[in-house]
Amino acid sequence: MDRLDARALRRIAPPPRVVDWSILVVVTTAVGTGLLSWTGWLSPALLVTLHTVVSLTLVGLLLFKFARVANRVRDSRNWDRATPISVLLGAVVVAVLALGIFWGLGGNVPVGPWTTLNVHIGFGLLAIPLLLLHLRARLRLPSRTDASRRSALKTGGLLVAGVLAWRATEFVAATRDVVTRETGSKPIGDLADTDTEGGSFPVTSWVADDPDPVEPETWSLAVSGQVDEELELGHGDLPSGDERTVQRETLDCTSGWYTIQEWGGVRIGDLLDEAGVTDEAAWVRFVSVTGYRWSLPLAEAREALLATHVGGRPLSHGHGAPARLVAPGRRGFQWVKWVERVELRRDPDPAQWFVTLVSGFD
Repeated sequence: MDRLDARALRRIAPPPRVVDWSILVVVTTAVGTGLLSWTGWLSPALLVTLHTVVSLTLVGLLLFKFARVANRVRDSRNWDRATPISVLLGAVVVAVLALGIFWGLGGNVPVGPWTTLNVHIGFGLLAIPLLLLHLRARLRLPSRTDASRRSALKTGGLLVAGVLAWRATEFVAATRDVVTRETGSKPIGDLADTDTEGGSFPVTSWVADDPDPVEPETWSLAVSGQVDEELELGHGDLPSGDERTVQRETLDCTSGWYTIQEWGGVRIGDLLDEAGVTDEAAWVRFVSVTGYRWSLPLAEAREALLATHVGGRPLSHGHGAPARLVAPGRRGFQWVKWVERVELRRDPDPAQWFVTLVSGFD
């Protein structure tokens, strides 16, 4: 960075420790909103907007930070044991920001099975341990002199700049006809390619879920728990032909894409009516052959679908055959594949978050 430019940045920058602590707050907010956007606990639109604004604000903070430390980093005599970690952290954070902005403007360069958004998330997760190591060596508390009206105005100005930058990226994306959902996902076709068995949209699995194909002849579905009569259904017991319920629903994957498909199968509400639901039942848990599972409130589960077909054709193995959960309004990782058990429960399953990280490992 040119010395004149560095001096100009230092003049308009808030105090050094205000910059450093602002970076910590902004990075923590960006990580938190990014992770929360997967859960569905809060409005995805609000979380994605906040995530974008604070990330763009981070760009300005990093310019101030880099201008301040540039001379020290250039001279290796100033390095200590923590410097390589700090330099690596800076490079990773810059990569995270560049990938996020590139994705937001409509760009995507897949790396193997991963979209640019996946790579952005991966670098973001990598930054967390690097940041903790950096803080261990560099953390300094702000002083009273740092808390001034001038520094507050400068910091607030950065946040305003972040908002303006967000609106600018939204405008550029609109001019490029980049269509995204409130979750930030981009479309991959409106309907399945009818010449492709089980759907032409991407096959994705969560963590290590990759079972051998499940043969319909040997597969069965158990409906158990808080029911009047437990059911054991084979593939031939599920509705076929015109008897299948068809729902047009949006699969929104955390890989950054979404697709609108026509799913055919049996309504969960019809299964529950056949088994009979006790008064104690409040949640429905869907369990995969891999051990992966997810729970839905009873009323919501009744509106879900156990799909055997997509786009008028049988599901492929990669899309969850013989049957997968279609949960309207939920993110793709909650649409359990290869379902073999439907369990009525009194309480939700808090361990399901842990199971998402270990399912599929033998």
